[in-house]
Amino acid sequence: MRKFGFVVLGLVLFTSVANAQRKIPLDKIVAVIGNSIVLQSDIEGMNAQALYQGANTNKCQLVQDQIATKILVQQAAIDSIEVKDDDIDAEIDRRVRYSVRQAGGQDRLEQFLGRSVLQYKEEIRPEVREMLIAQKMRAHITEKLNTTPQDVRDYFRKLPKDSLPTFNKEVEVAEIVFEPKLNKAEKDVYREKAQELLDRVKKGDDFGALATAYSQDPGTAPQGGDDGFIDRNMYVKEFTGWAFKLKAGELSPVFESPDYGFFFLQVLERRGEQVHTRHILISPPITPESLDRAKGRADTIYNLLDKNRKVDFFASAASFYSDNKETKYNGGLLMNADGVDSRTSYIPTNKLDPQVEAVIDTMKVGGISKPVLFTDRQGKKSYRIFYLKSVVDAHKANLEQDFAKIKDFATSDKVNRTIADWFAKKRKETYIRIDPQFQEGCPILKNWASVDAAAQPTVSSQAK
Repeated sequence: MRKFGFVVLGLVLFTSVANAQRKIPLDKIVAVIGNSIVLQSDIEGMNAQALYQGANTNKCQLVQDQIATKILVQQAAIDSIEVKDDDIDAEIDRRVRYSVRQAGGQDRLEQFLGRSVLQYKEEIRPEVREMLIAQKMRAHITEKLNTTPQDVRDYFRKLPKDSLPTFNKEVEVAEIVFEPKLNKAEKDVYREKAQELLDRVKKGDDFGALATAYSQDPGTAPQGGDDGFIDRNMYVKEFTGWAFKLKAGELSPVFESPDYGFFFLQVLERRGEQVHTRHILISPPITPESLDRAKGRADTIYNLLDKNRKVDFFASAASFYSDNKETKYNGGLLMNADGVDSRTSYIPTNKLDPQVEAVIDTMKVGGISKPVLFTDRQGKKSYRIFYLKSVVDAHKANLEQDFAKIKDFATSDKVNRTIADWFAKKRKETYIRIDPQFQEGCPILKNWASVDAAAQPTVSSQAK
């Protein structure tokens, strides 16, 4: 069965730009779906954005995705499925923050849009709402699906034996991370810098101007430190602790986040369980001295490990000494999160960080590396010790070794078939008319149009 990609759901932002910038008074209707329509300009805007992002898509696919979205939204209304205003606000803020970063600042984005960001947010709100409702409806359709062990075996048995997938070599790797840490005297220099900026704000200096000039948060500094509306899960606990404690207009004191540095923030507005904030971050750099101290701790622990190479000893050492909060409590194991509904410690070697792959390449199972200097994707340096727990060579798929992966495939297949069957039923119940140009030129749209709609003429509509 075909998988419905819903490419359109990721393109709402650019589509709204195209809609807002249309100059022509009439806009061709590509499709009518019940009481909803899809316009030619919608499809052109989505296609342009997809090309800009280097995505592989086409207009036929986009029309199908839009028709599917409209059907989902109409059914959601029948089933009383809605989305909260707070969720819509959060999605709009997330998209606009991303666009501001891509444009190189809020001023440049507003120049491109020809309007303020505030006006633009209101313009895209209906489309974002529709996107979120469609996503929620799709999840509702499949929420009761369950893939049993027997389902997995049945799915695998039906696969042609001559086309079974081959899985790459996989490894289980554990780590202990030693991050460079500044001492109090080193940190106080940057705490005082943050305090000086806070004092300037209190004396009347413009918060936004100071944030743009001095904040070291690359995601918000170009916007004058503006975070938009946030909920309690969007920032670290130290940040949200102050954000949800203060009243509108109030400033926090300077506070420290161990992961980022020194903040202070101002609450601009509160709305239900969300709060609109802006902040300034001063992030202390790693010093050569702090890196040397991390190396010293790593060498000490390596010497302990070298004398005791039991698996459980490495796991215990990770829980006691590692600075990586994501891995220290599971024995230091790196996890592969690519599965549909499962995470596994088996990672294909082609998906390992190249630095990790280079270290374990010459190691034997059970081997422990000496401390190595590691640079993560954000450019942060640390020393790490790696343990090669196991290796699974490349092989043809089988249930004994690959049950979790095959379960993911079986689950995806069940979800896709359920969605496809649902749409097959709804197509028969929904009036759908597709413009002849797309009806004739797009094989994937062949079975979507209603029989009684096929002969009706093309219609134009006022632009949105």
